[in-house]
Amino acid sequence: MANITRIFDFPYHQLSTYNLDKAFTTKYNGEWKSISTQEFINQANAISRGLLRLGVKPNDKIAVISSSNRTEWNILDIGVLQTGAQNVPIYPTIASEDYEYILNHSESIYCFVSDVEVLEKLNNIKSKTKLKNVYTFDAIEGENHWIDVLNLGEDTSNQSDVEARKEAVKASDLATLIYTSGTTGKPKGVMLSHNNLVSNVIDSEKRVPFVKGKSKALSFLPVCHVFERMILYLYMYCGVEIYFAESIEKMSDNLKEVCPTVMTAVPRLYEKVYDKIVAKGTDLTGIKKMLFFWALDLGLKFEPYGKNGWWYEFQLKIARKLIFSKWQEGLGGNLEIMVSGSAALQTRLTRVFAAAKLPIMEGYGLTETSPVISVNDMRNGGFRVGTVGKIIDNVEVKIAEDGEILVKGPNVMLGYFKDPEKTAEVMTGDYFHTGDIGEFDADGFLKITDRKKEMFKTSGGKYVAPALIENQFKQSRFIEQIMVIGEGEKMPAALIQLNFDFVKEWAKKHQITFKDTNDLISNPKLIERIQSEIDHANKNFGHWEQIKKFEITPDVWSIDAGHLTPTMKLKRKVIKEIYSNLIEKIYRS
Repeated sequence: MANITRIFDFPYHQLSTYNLDKAFTTKYNGEWKSISTQEFINQANAISRGLLRLGVKPNDKIAVISSSNRTEWNILDIGVLQTGAQNVPIYPTIASEDYEYILNHSESIYCFVSDVEVLEKLNNIKSKTKLKNVYTFDAIEGENHWIDVLNLGEDTSNQSDVEARKEAVKASDLATLIYTSGTTGKPKGVMLSHNNLVSNVIDSEKRVPFVKGKSKALSFLPVCHVFERMILYLYMYCGVEIYFAESIEKMSDNLKEVCPTVMTAVPRLYEKVYDKIVAKGTDLTGIKKMLFFWALDLGLKFEPYGKNGWWYEFQLKIARKLIFSKWQEGLGGNLEIMVSGSAALQTRLTRVFAAAKLPIMEGYGLTETSPVISVNDMRNGGFRVGTVGKIIDNVEVKIAEDGEILVKGPNVMLGYFKDPEKTAEVMTGDYFHTGDIGEFDADGFLKITDRKKEMFKTSGGKYVAPALIENQFKQSRFIEQIMVIGEGEKMPAALIQLNFDFVKEWAKKHQITFKDTNDLISNPKLIERIQSEIDHANKNFGHWEQIKKFEITPDVWSIDAGHLTPTMKLKRKVIKEIYSNLIEKIYRS
């Protein structure tokens, strides 16, 4: 452990400890292709040699924009870092103008892109940047291919220069700039050092029950997101075989092909998996349907460590054999652990998947904290529903007087790139201000109650925590997305995006005909049904927090249309602007 101080030490550790035949596996043209730990290192060294021949110097910035996770990304990552340069991962789904801003702000000199779609977006703004060249992972006619850099590094005569560069990299040096997707304003470049990420890997490893050298992971969260990137380093460290999912649409097929033991995702994916399972249960008939919903109801009452008593555990045993075993088969049959981060996970999902022996370990962190601050762990009583677990080793958390979570530790960023003012806003002494409100329970489990910036006051002076309310309402199968509004108004209200697939099926069953989406969302029967869903969820909240009015939006909220950040968080300001007419209708009509 002592010899791992820089990110590029992980593959060499894997080589000497596990030496995997299938370290990284990606599907190309319908066929899974693997490379070994040794091949991975050989190619990373070739990239390093090629970059040196391109004139890359220490502290140069190399951007990478990939619309899918793939082996090439990881080879490039290690290859860049070994030269003392830094990489700048960019979300593929953001606008061309944001590409331009990040490339210029970071002063990136080369850029690697995955495919034609990303390349076209980049080409729109390339002339306004300092880029010397662009390389593609896919073979695109007339474009420089990333293999060109590999070929440039085929001659090993400058490997001693690569070794000298590696030797010169210190743990405290900057490793990467990660631009936060940001729900408001321009993206901020989070500066993470080698030590920030390495310490987070080593301190998080104790919480993840891998069978080292034997586990198999399916990776699909964007690797430009620090959560998945740190997890990939953790997999490398623990000798876990990494398979890259093709896309969210192919997840189901990939799970069955790969049969992983571990996967990571954001809550939205787990919500979709759950909804699909429930939809299949709804289509059953007779005794099968009755058994399915009996098991589901049992799962929703789950408490860990046998807290519900022997009779519950006896019934759970039967439910696992008859019903939940089929859920496991649908997810590949070998899944032992799923990890969730980036946003709050609904407690019903935590309960029901744990009941099905598919536990989701919810954790908490931010880009600025590399990212993990706390995480649940099934072992040794370290799992509690409705919390984000206990704080990991070497990280310190205190709750400020106003409830804000403050963090100190080796995982806290170096600061925001070229922005000392914004850095000073979030750093007080050694502590980073997360902007999240939370509390500890009596046993040291951390609970997140809301985003400080998202809380608002009604005109009656009452505080409302929107994320808490939204999570409750999204448990309805009718609601895909919801945003609670009402700052300075007399009452909270909501903008709702329906789960259109489900609603159309529901309309068919209830013989409701409609010409188009606008016709559907104004249907009195549907509005009445949504109102009953709202009334049901409102029972969980105080009178001042309850949703008194709502409006249904006609379109799907998406990353491309600007409603959501690349990590599926609501862009509240943008949503308010898009639907200002509906907000007027709620409060002024």
